[in-house]
Amino acid sequence: MFQDEARFGRLSDPRRCWAPWPIRPLVRRALIREYVYAYAAVTPADGHLDWMLADDMAAKTMGIFLQQVAQSHSNEFVIMVLDGAPSHRSRELEIPEQMALIRLPPYAPELNPVEHLWDELREKEFANKVFDSLEAAVIQLAFGLWRLESNPAALQSLTGWQWILESS
Repeated sequence: MFQDEARFGRLSDPRRCWAPWPIRPLVRRALIREYVYAYAAVTPADGHLDWMLADDMAAKTMGIFLQQVAQSHSNEFVIMVLDGAPSHRSRELEIPEQMALIRLPPYAPELNPVEHLWDELREKEFANKVFDSLEAAVIQLAFGLWRLESNPAALQSLTGWQWILESS
């Protein structure tokens, strides 16, 4: 499995959009710094996604997510590939017995296919949207994660890179 976390919130993400000529599209903008953190772990071979939303990105929260993944895969030994974020290296991080962590090289997000989930969510769920509350942004994020989770074929296509599938 590959794991990563990302921050989502009310700070808007204006992007290019299409409109018929000569109409110029207007996109609202928000500069409110309220955030929620999304944790995700994906199995590229079968498109299985585990995810959790949290208020922070601390070692304790990471431990809770790892425990959730371990319970979801209780009959398996999980090898979790992740980056070197401080919460992943902390001595306070509690790693379940049926799990081993493998860290990616520093500054190499291109090796983690979960990064593509964040791109997909930002493009499909957050681009050119302004949220009236953090709760509205959380609902949108949860909907996007649920949409990805319920479509394993799309997740396989998004994360099943050849070098990953050949090594599993």
